[in-house]
Amino acid sequence: MSLEKVSANRVANGVLTKYKFPSSALGLETSVNVYVPDGAEASPVPVLFYLAGLTCTEDTGAQKGGMFNSAGKHRIALVFPDTSPRGAGVEGEDDDWQLGTGAGFYINATNPKWKHYNMYDLIAKELPEVLGAASLGLDFSRFSITGHSMGGHGALTIYLKDPARFRSCSAFAPICNPSRVPWGQGAFGAYLLTRTRSSPPAEWLPHDASHLLAQSDAEKLNILVDVGTADQFLTAGQLTPEALEQAYEERKKKGRSDDFDLRRQEGYDHSYYFISTFSPEHVDFHAKYLNA
Repeated sequence: MSLEKVSANRVANGVLTKYKFPSSALGLETSVNVYVPDGAEASPVPVLFYLAGLTCTEDTGAQKGGMFNSAGKHRIALVFPDTSPRGAGVEGEDDDWQLGTGAGFYINATNPKWKHYNMYDLIAKELPEVLGAASLGLDFSRFSITGHSMGGHGALTIYLKDPARFRSCSAFAPICNPSRVPWGQGAFGAYLLTRTRSSPPAEWLPHDASHLLAQSDAEKLNILVDVGTADQFLTAGQLTPEALEQAYEERKKKGRSDDFDLRRQEGYDHSYYFISTFSPEHVDFHAKYLNA
């Protein structure tokens, strides 16, 4: 699948390029921003995906996340995908900011109404294949993932489904237990066909980071999570980091020794002021594993 270059900007001793291409996973054209440090074509560099949150686009994290200087220092490529298909033509797609456009939730929809909403396949399968084949100097044998809010949910679940593929995972204010909070229930109820009567439905659990963490048999997981104590969505019960901590306790009972740290950052909210404050530390965390 060929990439079409849309724009390019020099930043942090590298270049950020916006591409678009017809996605087979989505059945629609999609856009992605890719930062590549200088010299990558001669000496390929590891890759860190950043998944943005509700209402965001491929530009939001690139413009506001504050990750470039740290990524340039460590010679890590950054990939910023979009958050949903665009122009799928689903009835009601743009009626609610929590569902539809800008709210793909990084899962594959099983409800035919949302047939273009295959964000899991785009992120976990298609983008690594398309970018890896584009001779950009990206080394996908060294691959990590991070994200914010809905994107934090996406980063955690994509990592926990296939931890051997990734070196590490981090998240800013993730939706930790989406099968039990309004954001996740709204998305899963719409995108996923549900036949079981359990609460939560069994079909939702493979998309829930807390469930996946508790059930994981991976020998070692490398996870960093930051949540602001003044986050309005924390107090509204949408994030529930305590569920992820409880799941980690289940891991410890199995005798696992993970690099797991869930930090509560005093006074920080849900905004990109919070993300840009701690994103250099997240890049440093990933660099320990990507450059090992």
